[in-house]
Amino acid sequence: MVTPDRDTVIVGAGFSGIGTAVGLDRRGLGDYLILEAADGPGGTWHWNTYPGIAVDIPSFSYQFSFEQSTAWSRTYARGAELKDYARRCVDKYGLRPKIRFGTTVRSATFDDAQGVWRLSLDTPAGPDSLTTRFLVNAGGALTVPKLPDIAGIDSFAGVTMHTARWDHGQDLRGKRVAIIGTGASAVQVIPEIAPIVARLTVFQRTPIWCFPKFDVPLPAAARALMRLPFGMAVQRLLSQAYVELTFPLAAQYFTVNPMAKRMGRIGLAYLRKQVQDPVLRDKLTPRYAVGCKRPGFHNTYLATFNRDNVELVTEPIEAVTGAGVATVEGALHEADVLILATGFKVLDPDHVPTFRVTGPGGVDLARFWDEHRLQAYEGVSIPGFPNFFTVFGPYGYVGSSYFALIEAQTRHIVRCLEAARRRRATRVEVRPEANDRYFAEMMRKRHRQIFWQNSCRLANSYYFDQHGDVPLRPASTVEAYWRSKRFPIDDYRFSGQSR
Repeated sequence: MVTPDRDTVIVGAGFSGIGTAVGLDRRGLGDYLILEAADGPGGTWHWNTYPGIAVDIPSFSYQFSFEQSTAWSRTYARGAELKDYARRCVDKYGLRPKIRFGTTVRSATFDDAQGVWRLSLDTPAGPDSLTTRFLVNAGGALTVPKLPDIAGIDSFAGVTMHTARWDHGQDLRGKRVAIIGTGASAVQVIPEIAPIVARLTVFQRTPIWCFPKFDVPLPAAARALMRLPFGMAVQRLLSQAYVELTFPLAAQYFTVNPMAKRMGRIGLAYLRKQVQDPVLRDKLTPRYAVGCKRPGFHNTYLATFNRDNVELVTEPIEAVTGAGVATVEGALHEADVLILATGFKVLDPDHVPTFRVTGPGGVDLARFWDEHRLQAYEGVSIPGFPNFFTVFGPYGYVGSSYFALIEAQTRHIVRCLEAARRRRATRVEVRPEANDRYFAEMMRKRHRQIFWQNSCRLANSYYFDQHGDVPLRPASTVEAYWRSKRFPIDDYRFSGQSR
């Protein structure tokens, strides 16, 4: 049997990859390599640098439990600050020597005879290859831009850019700008650029629920309190409770928790307060329940539409032309710059992960999910794909901080690798019956989620995959944490014999 180049390869140096690496090091599983396409760590926060980018979960929760910062400048950290936090984690925990930047994984194929994954890579020096015993997909959900399926999108004569690949060399001052999309990224971009452009035309397919954001600078006194005994723990506890109440408990337990209904009333009241024109206000009013799709949190987004130089267009787009954007009613909205705020390939089977995965017998992971629906045992492992784990897998995320997900899934993965080490096993694979049991549980519990209410059909939400499923875990953060420590290890089959 071949000796692999590495015991474990982690794909992605965002927070998922960082958390996985730290978890492996802490358990003495340090023979790993991190492969990262970018030239620096941070994942989402490396790629996304558009004006106004910030986290929409309080900073006290959006961090590792083992690396809590007392240096956050605001209650909701800006993108540059989060990117810096990633760099600090990489350096503090000695991960940089184990990261290959500028390395894109194109494909991973399991060699059944040798029990290793063979990776095809693109590197600055050209194509390369690598073998590994275990493979961890630590790619995030908000990194691969999704381009709109609009006729003529490539024919625009001006500057086109996606929010996820912002071109800072472009000066928008005095320009006519068109932006397609009103999702979470647009909510942050629009208020930032509206004051400097000559004209801003916003094309909205579905209005977004927007709520005020308690985003304030953290004074030195507040940061000092975090350094006191229990000060950081208290702030994190309060923050975690807020996050849990506003999404996991509200959306995952909608039928027993009326929080989402109350949030709807709050959102409508906020909209009435922010937008003066009743006709415009009606166009910005969502016709679906809060939680059906990702809401926005911003203190000036809605009020931006009161500006004389901002126009909201709700007529469907017919095509993009060389001069601008044409609607089905025949209007042409001319523009110098076209911004695509059209989101990411979050649940596309051929982009989760971002590289092709081929298991034993030539079984393609994208095809498996296409034929059998998105599924993964505890959101981590897929039957038929041995020695392969994913951090952001189907039915793993409950909707709270991504860091809660990362730490729970990393704990799950480490338990599997430790069990393999104890048993001197070279092959770890979730049992099909265990995966079937878990998937059936997810289907049985999902009726209480908000997504299955009638109004969600109007949401155009990326939470829904091509099968009409919403592969979010119908559970609380506490349950997911507990199960990552307590799932039966015999739900996995361990085989092979290491030397």
